[in-house]
Amino acid sequence: MDREEFRKIQTRRRFFQECAGGIGIAALAQLMEQEGRGAVTEINPLAPRKPHFPAKAKNVIFMFMEGGPSQIDLFDPKPGLQKWSGKPLPAEMTKDLRLAFTKPNAAVLASPRTFTPHGQSGIEFSDYIPHIGSCADDLCLVRSMYTDAFNHHPGQLLLFGGSIQVGRPTMGAWVLYGLGSESQNLPGFVVLSSGVGTSGGTSNWSSGFLPSTYQGVVFRSSGDPVLYLSNPPGVTGEMQRGSLDVLKDLNQEHYSETGDLEIASRISSYELAFRMQSAAPELLDFSRESPETLELYGINDGPSKQFGTNCLLARRMVERGVRFVMLTHASWDDHTDLNRKLKKSCDIADKPTAALIKDLKQRGLLENTIVVWGGEFGRTPMVEIRDPRDVNNAGRDHHPLAYSLFLAGGGIQGGQVIGKTDELCMNVIEDKVHVHDLQATLLHCLGLEHTRLTYHHMGRDFRLTDVAGNVVKKMLA
Repeated sequence: MDREEFRKIQTRRRFFQECAGGIGIAALAQLMEQEGRGAVTEINPLAPRKPHFPAKAKNVIFMFMEGGPSQIDLFDPKPGLQKWSGKPLPAEMTKDLRLAFTKPNAAVLASPRTFTPHGQSGIEFSDYIPHIGSCADDLCLVRSMYTDAFNHHPGQLLLFGGSIQVGRPTMGAWVLYGLGSESQNLPGFVVLSSGVGTSGGTSNWSSGFLPSTYQGVVFRSSGDPVLYLSNPPGVTGEMQRGSLDVLKDLNQEHYSETGDLEIASRISSYELAFRMQSAAPELLDFSRESPETLELYGINDGPSKQFGTNCLLARRMVERGVRFVMLTHASWDDHTDLNRKLKKSCDIADKPTAALIKDLKQRGLLENTIVVWGGEFGRTPMVEIRDPRDVNNAGRDHHPLAYSLFLAGGGIQGGQVIGKTDELCMNVIEDKVHVHDLQATLLHCLGLEHTRLTYHHMGRDFRLTDVAGNVVKKMLA
């Protein structure tokens, strides 16, 4: 044996390639198949994959209202608060309450909002969100949500990653890992943001320990959709294509030697970025949208322009096969000046939200697209006063034990209310829905059994719902 032949068998992988032949390859393929890393996935990590069972939904638009919208002032009318307004609750009612800033003996703040029934279903919504109310018969309003975290970042980690620990894959990444993407020219998981930013930031759309190709890609609503997407001056498309071909050959050679899925992700990302250079600008071109559509989304209105633009982009993305679109708007964290700040947020989000649901429906897209609208927790029935000298300074603290969100489309039964809170909106008293239950239900609508959607990491199988979660059958159509 000469020196060159000896060098070839110095690694175990090289030994199996040269000596073990088909036996080693078959064993490796079986192990990788058990981890959901079959041949198709390795060649193109974003290739469409079959769900575990037939599904009604194909796409998700998650409208994340960062900070925690006040359910008491928007979705869950509590006239019983009037008799307590300005007075503290009895100690036995608040002894187990965990609050971020307010003391449990703070006075109750009754809502000044007017609630009216909407649609044939008669669901009551606040006067701050009349456009959302007009969609009542398509909405499943859940008034019995609860979570384990009472601060923003942990609450957002739990909602999107299934754990308050940083580093877990998020909901969009899990969906993309399970189903792949039907879009060839756009990312499978896109993030659109407006407002002041989220507490969780990139951890809300991270791929965690999943291959990086499954993480969310942040789009901008003007200029280059993704930074550095355009070629620098003097670089032609032909020049770039030649460079990418050389990189692809080198990466594929490295991948064949190591089997590292991050290299497959890198190849896929380079190729996707090249295709996006022509697809992404077309996505942002609203010239073919009718004036009526632009008006519907509030794009011509000052307050709702940015969020309305993102909502229209979300519709255009699911039309083009994007699997998971995350719309974030911040912030609904109204510790002070509740009435003014809440009105401002509703003026931004109300009209575009309703427009998105109605537009999806009339285009036949709502039946296979799940829309979710909500925050990481709700707000307290007690008042928070940060400046006693200002009578208009009243706000509400974080409240994880009882809050509201709504869903529409994609196998969700509209025109109904699920769950009930007590007369003070302190606790859920009927049909409790934990965030893990919400996650399990969303995956179910996409044809994914949440206990089977796992990834082996650090010696055990992980999943979005951690070790909990049940499908909420009342939500299903």
